[in-house]
Formats: sequence, structure tokens, C-alpha cells
Amino acid sequence: MIIILILISLGFLMTLADVAPTGRCRIIGAAIDHSDFQSRLYALGLYPGVWVDVLHIAPFGDPLQVKVGHTLLSIRKSEASLVRVELDS
Repeated sequence: MIIILILISLGFLMTLADVAPTGRCRIIGAAIDHSDFQSRLYALGLYPGVWVDVLHIAPFGDPLQVKVGHTLLSIRKSEASLVRVELDS
């Protein structure tokens, strides 16, 4: 667990839930161990290689509003934590 936290703090493992408002990231994996949920994310346009803009995070941190292409989506923080991303450099 400590190794995972170190990797997250260094920016190696990051999820969509970790991206700050106005942040931009690219999806590298989505719900790998949850095939039903992965299918739902893919249908919404959240699949590997897609760029996502985090627009807003609700006052209590849930949900997040993201922009994928020309589409605005609201996603729960628990679901966003299943989407692995890398930040735009």
C-alpha cells in the first residue's frame, strides 16, 4: 500500500479522481477488473487514448464534471477512481 501511495504522489499511478479541476489528462486504462462497468465507460467515450478535461468538482468532492470531446459527463468519484490516467505535460 505504501508503494502505491508513493507511486501516486510521484505521478506514476494516477486516477481520474486525482486530477485537479481544470486539469487535462489522457486515459490509459478504465475499470480493468470490472468488465461490465468498463463497457459502460467505453460507451460514454472514456476509453484508453482519449483526452479528458476535468471541469468541476462538486463542493463535497463528488461528482466530477468532465469533458470528453464535445460531451460533458458527470461521474462519481468512486467510479473515477477506476480510470487510470496520465497528466498532460
